Amino acid sequence: MSTNILEPATRMGTVTLRVANLDVMTSYYQDVVTLDILSQTRETVTLGRFGVPIVNLEYAPELQHAAPGQAGLFHTAILFETQAALAAAVYSVATKAPSTFTGSSDHLVSQAFYFNDPEGNGIELYWDRDRTAWSWTHGSVEMATLYLDPNTFLEEHLSPELVDDPRRGDAGAAGVAGVTVGHVHLSIGSIAQAHDFYVTQLGFEQTAAYGPSALFVSAGGYHHHMGLNVWNSAGAGRRQRTLGLGQVDVIVPTTDALLQTSERLVTFGHDVRHDGQTLFVDDPWGNLIRLSAEPELPVVALA
Repeated sequence: MSTNILEPATRMGTVTLRVANLDVMTSYYQDVVTLDILSQTRETVTLGRFGVPIVNLEYAPELQHAAPGQAGLFHTAILFETQAALAAAVYSVATKAPSTFTGSSDHLVSQAFYFNDPEGNGIELYWDRDRTAWSWTHGSVEMATLYLDPNTFLEEHLSPELVDDPRRGDAGAAGVAGVTVGHVHLSIGSIAQAHDFYVTQLGFEQTAAYGPSALFVSAGGYHHHMGLNVWNSAGAGRRQRTLGLGQVDVIVPTTDALLQTSERLVTFGHDVRHDGQTLFVDDPWGNLIRLSAEPELPVVALA
């Protein structure tokens, strides 16, 4: 495996948001988006499904909202294993907070629904088509933005038992449908700089590019683990500390992979904070990326 790219098993982890109203934001992600509270203190709440953390909310009432045009979060994309599980979550948001809905699209590789949480952070809820249905040409995955009728999607995929309990998942080998952070989309100031950092230096591979406006990158042939665009933020400089995005977690498969990534970033002159278990690095706009290794499974002695 080349030490210049992230290993194929790399995946996205939790997205941390700094919030002004912890109670309102917790209620939205729990009661509306249908995540569960996994841990909670007076100043932080982590929410996810089936023990998998997805969003970490940090109470920061002293901060202001970012000014228009700044770099930061475009959306956190929450991936559902089945269309039925996605439909249940979309139905929950549509019935409990319909004003937060901002659109829906068929991207060929996926079906996606978009929302803004109460403090303006973007959310995508989506389902992936099987990888065998994705089309690749010269190393680029074919994606598009086609109309997706939300009512038709719900009519086709919403099951009564999931309306009553969206957390049930659906009938599968484990009896539940997995929910994870599938990708994270950031607003940045320059596609050329984004390619230099996220591809050349951090080690993702480019999967699609749309001129000087958007770039998509991944590990292991996924359609994208990170999206990067300048649609609202062209020319943006380094971020101030504001409400909104706190950090993006990236999980690599092994400690060796983490050390290789750290060494590569240091070679490119980055100020990497590394404690042996996790490393922190800022992208060119001050978006904080935390990389860590998959936790090792305990060794079970056989009798």
